[in-house]
Amino acid sequence: MQRFKAALAVAMCLSLLAPTEVTIAQDAPQAAARFVPQINPPHSLPSPSDQRILHALNRFTFGPRPGDVDAVQSIGLERWFDEQLHPANLDESVLNARLAQFPAMQSSSEDLLYRLPSNAVIRRAIDGKIPVPAQATLHAVYENQMVRVAEKKQDKQAANSAAPAGNSMTSPPAMAATPSIAYSLLTNLHGSQHQAIDKDQAANAMNMTRAADTSPAIDPAQVSKVLALQPQQRVSRLLSMQPAEANQFFKSLRGPQRATLVAGLSPAMKEDVNALENPQHTVVEELMAQRLTRDIYSNAQLQEVMTDFWLNHFNVFLHKNEATPYYVVSYERDVIRPHSLGKFEDLLQATAHSPAMMLYLDNAESIGPESPLAEKAKLNAARNPLKNKKAPQGLNENYARELMELHTLGVNGGYTQADVTQVARILTGWTVDRPQRGGVFKFDPSRHEPGVKKVLGKKFKDNNEREGRDLLHMLATRPATAHFISRKLAIRFVSDDPPQSLVDRMAKSYMKSNGDIASVLRTMFHAPEFWTPGVYRAKVKTPLEFVVSAARACNADLANLQTLANALRDMGMPLYGAVPPTGYKWDAADWVSTGALVTRMNFALSLAANRLPGITTKWSAPASDAISPQNPEVEEARLEFLMIGGGISNSTRAAVLQQFAAQSQTPAPAPSTGDAQSMQVYASPRQQNRVAPANALEKQDQILAGLLLGSPEFQRR
Repeated sequence: MQRFKAALAVAMCLSLLAPTEVTIAQDAPQAAARFVPQINPPHSLPSPSDQRILHALNRFTFGPRPGDVDAVQSIGLERWFDEQLHPANLDESVLNARLAQFPAMQSSSEDLLYRLPSNAVIRRAIDGKIPVPAQATLHAVYENQMVRVAEKKQDKQAANSAAPAGNSMTSPPAMAATPSIAYSLLTNLHGSQHQAIDKDQAANAMNMTRAADTSPAIDPAQVSKVLALQPQQRVSRLLSMQPAEANQFFKSLRGPQRATLVAGLSPAMKEDVNALENPQHTVVEELMAQRLTRDIYSNAQLQEVMTDFWLNHFNVFLHKNEATPYYVVSYERDVIRPHSLGKFEDLLQATAHSPAMMLYLDNAESIGPESPLAEKAKLNAARNPLKNKKAPQGLNENYARELMELHTLGVNGGYTQADVTQVARILTGWTVDRPQRGGVFKFDPSRHEPGVKKVLGKKFKDNNEREGRDLLHMLATRPATAHFISRKLAIRFVSDDPPQSLVDRMAKSYMKSNGDIASVLRTMFHAPEFWTPGVYRAKVKTPLEFVVSAARACNADLANLQTLANALRDMGMPLYGAVPPTGYKWDAADWVSTGALVTRMNFALSLAANRLPGITTKWSAPASDAISPQNPEVEEARLEFLMIGGGISNSTRAAVLQQFAAQSQTPAPAPSTGDAQSMQVYASPRQQNRVAPANALEKQDQILAGLLLGSPEFQRR
């Protein structure tokens, strides 16, 4: 089986890197043959054979859902596209109901770090620099994490002090204490008065807890008793646990027990329970879950596609430091999504003022060489040359360089290294207030470099923060920026190597509209280059596009979004996971390989067969003449239309039939030279099982659907 999948993946690689081949069986049922392998002229009237709708859905959404083609056809493609450009007018009640599962995603960075503390916040609590909240749930969250962080620290220290190879590791002496004593000491130290505690006292308390926490995992019967409690009682029991007991309880959970633990809980209660185990993971998991929920269920699909585009263009790596996930929540929600279809300059200004960007590209640390802060440091060093005091950071050019190279002008945008340095000087003082505690952007004049700067021949007078705003305006309105942004949009929506004529037309629209993103997209939508047959299915889906489009095509009900997040990680494209500021690439060559396509095929088969935890799909159609033993081929055609929408090639059909026969335990079909014969063989497994029980037929439907999801045609958009 694995060898066959590998062979199929090799064939898929060749198919994906070759020009598209789309054929429809001449005698196939009309449901599968409604599309033709040619995109109609841009201004032709809508008709049942209009492939333009499918093309638009594949480019401006994360993939069509069942019924989307008919829905667009009913209102007209022009009206549908106009509605997508105005997402505020679309009904998102279904989406909003699902997003209510993630209450933390509505919080500010500061509130998130307080309610779901990072390890850095917990370390400050251990050191007595901040108080532990008195509120019961937060008190338990902090103390659980204080024990957890202390355990990790001790484990690391023990590893560092390990004896040479061959000798046993030195064990720290045990301290005569019980978990309850350690817990009481922690509670007394922090108490309701929020008093600061002595660092040695805190360390001793943690050592006592760690030393006492040598008991084996909680008895499985005790775990079962907690899981059997009613929701409110379950949460109360967890809150009453001492830190050592709580940590052991969570470590003892196995497989489905984690789902049982939060079953029946309200979103707020579920968040509290998850925070008791790991508040940092709670933030990351909710962030990814809400993102996937929007991509899959939002009716404002163009806005979500553009949010993905700009998150990649203005990339921020999720794990830059411990505070970054907390800032990325606001970055996506308040900076990227609201500006995704507006003016580019507004988006540029918003990203430049975002703490997430300031911290990711280190501008928050940048200090002008002749700024008041730098001059003060020089003076102190001259007065006290023997005093070993750490000097403040100097000028940091990271953000200045990426601002010009990646965000605006492009690598060939006409700037020099001297321009980069001057941009960095202009942006000194742009920093973050209390970065480890969720602070906001602030301009610090003591860090700002004084004097006149010159960028791309334009002088910028000493004007504090206004200098940076004027700089961003200049960069946003340059023709080089118009071409750079237009080309990136054309690569995303049209082809890996878009026609220069299209890019020029989009750039002209950008300049004429003062950088209005919607106007640029509208120009692209109406351009003949967008509708040429050569661009139909010319783009290979990224892992994100593949996973989301598969979930949408399946009309999947998703109770566990982490499953999809894990799949994206396995495919090499974790959400918010691009480390370099360049973000992920869109070219087919970056995503097409035998190993990658085997991974995709395995995902497709698991998704269709309902083998992914927390995800449900249903393939069997209602009982009707359409799927009767007298007409079994119709359901296969229905599935092909549902998953592909435009038919599959002869080579794909042969590969799918062979694999279908193997997994259905039916004789392999004879080689076929024509679509008519292909369709006859295509139906034969169902004909051989026409008296099989319904669940057997459903299993075959699942196999067929999984193979179609993994086919080269579905890998393209």
